Amino acid sequence: SKDKEPVVFDAEGQAEIDNTSLIEYLETHYLNEEDGGIWTLNNSETSLMEQVDVQTIVKNDISYKLYYLKQEEGTTVSPAKTDSVYTTYTGMLLDSTVFDSRSLPVWMSLTDVIDGWSYGFTNFKGGSRVVNEDESFYYKDYGKGVLFIPSGLAYGNRNQGGLIPENSPLVFEITLREVNPSDHDNDSILSIYEVIDGDQNVKNDDTDSDGIPNYLDPDDDNDGIPTRDEDANGDGDPRNDDSDGDGT
Repeated sequence: SKDKEPVVFDAEGQAEIDNTSLIEYLETHYLNEEDGGIWTLNNSETSLMEQVDVQTIVKNDISYKLYYLKQEEGTTVSPAKTDSVYTTYTGMLLDSTVFDSRSLPVWMSLTDVIDGWSYGFTNFKGGSRVVNEDESFYYKDYGKGVLFIPSGLAYGNRNQGGLIPENSPLVFEITLREVNPSDHDNDSILSIYEVIDGDQNVKNDDTDSDGIPNYLDPDDDNDGIPTRDEDANGDGDPRNDDSDGDGT
């Protein structure tokens, strides 16, 4: 018998299916201001579709639409896709099944999460930390909202331990308490500034082609001198030091 041809996953087709599913969900659900939950429309409530913004993201030449609802924008700074965020969250499927939840804030690096988070959190800002006399603290005026993520910016066609079926769009209720600008390799250059090709993807920039992306490589040019020690003018930024004047 002849070997069967391998099934090629149609990521572009799935993106269209996901977008249709997300639009249907947004048109038939609303945010209940009393309990903060998402409920099915049953009267004259305002649908989510009338409240969300949309962010178009191109990944592997496929265009995805990520929808997000800002309940509170936040007041301090927005994270870059390379930064860490102090967050609480609840993750749900479109049928309202909760697959993950965190009620106490936790630090998460946006380089280690699904793309829907990496992009979605950039639309919010952190809040202000208020320290009590006993050194305990809380946050006020922080970002809060909901991300509606197509599967192509989540886990794609991979089943996640039975909790998240393949090709599942996801809904995340999030807060953004604080932002920590990240320098993953401790080379005195924030990771966001190590994106040199302008595509916002820090993971595919590798100046010395050693297989280690710049944001994880303490010696980006592989000259044996750590990047942090190449700050000749002492201003704390090795990017603007060109000892021989050759433009590099």
